[in-house]
Amino acid sequence: MNDLIVTNNLSKEFGSFVAVDRVTLRVEAGEVLVLLGPNGAGKTTTIRMLASILNPTRGWARIAGYDVSREPENVRRSLGLLTEHHGLYTRMRALDYLAFFGQTYGLKAEESRQRAQRLVEQFGISQKISLRLGEYSKGMRQKLALARALLHDPPVLLLDEPTSAMDPASALKVQASIANLRSSKRAVIVCTHNLTEAEVLADRIAIICCGRIVARGTLTELKKDFLGDCIMELRLAQSVDGVLRHLPTDLCLLERGADWVRYKVSNPESENPKVLKAMAEANVPVVTLAEVPRSLEEIYLKVVENNGKKRRIVA
Repeated sequence: MNDLIVTNNLSKEFGSFVAVDRVTLRVEAGEVLVLLGPNGAGKTTTIRMLASILNPTRGWARIAGYDVSREPENVRRSLGLLTEHHGLYTRMRALDYLAFFGQTYGLKAEESRQRAQRLVEQFGISQKISLRLGEYSKGMRQKLALARALLHDPPVLLLDEPTSAMDPASALKVQASIANLRSSKRAVIVCTHNLTEAEVLADRIAIICCGRIVARGTLTELKKDFLGDCIMELRLAQSVDGVLRHLPTDLCLLERGADWVRYKVSNPESENPKVLKAMAEANVPVVTLAEVPRSLEEIYLKVVENNGKKRRIVA
């Protein structure tokens, strides 16, 4: 196991206010963890501690093996950070700006130039490189900030709302780029309010509410934990009248229509083949057998509603 991001009881207090409360996470190389939560839940504070911008009040975290409190310089060299506030130098131009950061990361001038050129082309900035950054749209600035985070090819990426302010086409391009960043040498945390984006990108999901991690797992695991067993829909090329008697007797039927029936199943891998076999033996033509879609939004709203309590106040 190659854990590039590890936290243990990571906590941050501002006076008597507990912003992050005992967060424990592990993100392996090759994995994208999406961190979800309402505004003020503690996502950004967690990211800032991981980036050695804020010191934890309690607990610890390591980035690529470096302790965020004791080895901040090594931590910052090991990660690419995209925050809500980019801090772009608006009087500079894109390639000059990236060259400056390449120098701070210790890249050789030619290597920095090649990487910068590749990134501005990848994110569709190349046609705007003659403009000063102050002339860029919000979406263009966001893409340049992402290029800056990737410039030194870090093993850890912390991306806070990476597609905010982007038009749909640009957002899809950036999502594809993030998905392609998966490798055996890189771990990624993405904070986003875009639940569709989260479903596309996440290997695992963690939901933070009131400073605490209140749910975590793969999308499949979260569906099972919070929405129950999956629901399958069997759609036929004929009426279901007279067909139900052919289905396995232990099948948990939920509802039916003229030519379809839905049932709940805990082990679709073993139960669905039995259903299809029964239909084939009864000479009943099957059009489709598919899981009824259940979205991350359903899970998220249920989790947040159940955990929307006040934060702990330190006495």
